[in-house]
Amino acid sequence: MAKYFYIFLIIACSIGGQTRDEANNNLFTSDNFDGTYSNPIIHADYSDPDVIRVEDDFYLVSSSFSQFPGLPVLHSKDLVNWKIISHAVKEYPFDEFKKPQHGNGIWAPSIRYHEGYYWIFFGDPDHGILMTKAKNPAGPWTPLHLVAKANGWIDPCPLWDDDGQAYLIHAWAKSRSGINAILTLHRMSSDGTKLLDDGLPVFDGKNIHPTIEGPKLYRKNDFYYIFAPAGGVKTGWQTVLRSKNIYGPYESRVVLEQGSTNINGPHQGAMVELKSGESWFVHFQDKFAYGRIVHLNPVSWKDNWPIIGIDFDQNGIGEPVQVYNKPDVTKIEKIALLQTSDEFDKSTLGLQWQWEALGNSKWISLNDKKGSLRLYCIQNSSKLLSLKDLPNIIGQKFPANEFSVEVKMTVNLKDSSDSGGLVILGSDYSAMEVSNSGSGLKLIKKTFHEKNKKEVIEEIIPLTKNDIFLKIYIKNGAICSFAYSYEGKSYHLIGKEFFAQPGRWVGAKIGLYAISGKAKSKSYVDVDYIRFSK
Repeated sequence: MAKYFYIFLIIACSIGGQTRDEANNNLFTSDNFDGTYSNPIIHADYSDPDVIRVEDDFYLVSSSFSQFPGLPVLHSKDLVNWKIISHAVKEYPFDEFKKPQHGNGIWAPSIRYHEGYYWIFFGDPDHGILMTKAKNPAGPWTPLHLVAKANGWIDPCPLWDDDGQAYLIHAWAKSRSGINAILTLHRMSSDGTKLLDDGLPVFDGKNIHPTIEGPKLYRKNDFYYIFAPAGGVKTGWQTVLRSKNIYGPYESRVVLEQGSTNINGPHQGAMVELKSGESWFVHFQDKFAYGRIVHLNPVSWKDNWPIIGIDFDQNGIGEPVQVYNKPDVTKIEKIALLQTSDEFDKSTLGLQWQWEALGNSKWISLNDKKGSLRLYCIQNSSKLLSLKDLPNIIGQKFPANEFSVEVKMTVNLKDSSDSGGLVILGSDYSAMEVSNSGSGLKLIKKTFHEKNKKEVIEEIIPLTKNDIFLKIYIKNGAICSFAYSYEGKSYHLIGKEFFAQPGRWVGAKIGLYAISGKAKSKSYVDVDYIRFSK
């Protein structure tokens, strides 16, 4: 197993890479190794991406909602190959996030570099605008600071202007405020800790750009630019506004549309400029169960207006590219790959892992059995209707269009209410679960459908020993087949195929869990490894 599959929660890390042969054996890479790349650049759920360049390095942040650690920070040397280097949010100051809060939490962050600090601002639609900063993007990040307590404020982006005045622009969540077409601009203190006024609306898109959101504010040449998606996630377009006064009035123009391509959206992202003078735009595409995967498109300029992608039909609006020349950066001999597999042979979890709520150190151990992840059987609430309500599911994103995932699991289940398993989790879920039935161990395949809110047992297999190999095959279209093995070679299918579903604003995830009906269970599940392969 290539060593670069494994990455761990550390404060600072070096940026490794892989050769072409190693990368070809990996799950996914967009690098074509001939000076071109293919979209998407990240086939995983990194929604609402924002990107900056600092010297020769690029950093990307994305929404993480109620999954923790939150606010992932990714690094790249070429805008094509990315690797997770930290999470900016380890603790969250709102108690309700000790339980899953699907779709709430950390929405659409912006990252900027100013006066030696990396700053991240994001909106929590139920609490307000929050900020954290760091000297090193690999961390540590400062505790979250509430810049403005508010309801329905989302997608903030700061700008420190040439005269030293700081500003913050944001959009509105209609579900909380009843507003979804207005962008509001505030003056902000230079230290980013507070807003200095009540804000002024600088654009109303209800007539021509409905559901305008996700504003990214830039100053280039004599203009202020606001890059803002409109029209909705699956059917929308990318709008750019410009004015010579930060308060407007702003002209607007559509600069990216789906057109003749199969890239729905496409919008919500960030413009970044290279040392070479090139401009690029990073954005997402909603791909259902796979989540909001990330694309990269070139930006050209004409009469101080950007065009994103290529204007194939010559209507003045760009369309996404499928294959294109890589950005003009310093030559990279090795490429980075997103982390997936984990042998659990270090003292900290890999950065690819997130809990479904705020994590608790008592839920797991990497020291009780060296080389294994121990999941303790945690009492589930008496009101638990499904695994969707379980905070102690530890999971990671779908990393490719097609792949398989294998887990070696050893269970020590002392009570009949104890179990542990491997799950594909979204609005619906399907799981293979080893359970103590009271009369012995059993492997259960079960599925939950949100539509009827009912968990259905599909198949039960009696087990004769307490260690087992579990495997899930994911085919194109997020079609999942489940299988088990006693020796890790010959696998037997169990239950029905499962069509994975997205969650609330997120893609489906692969998760591990251990639960109990008792408050102080002594049961646990040891996971020797999790391995992803083509």
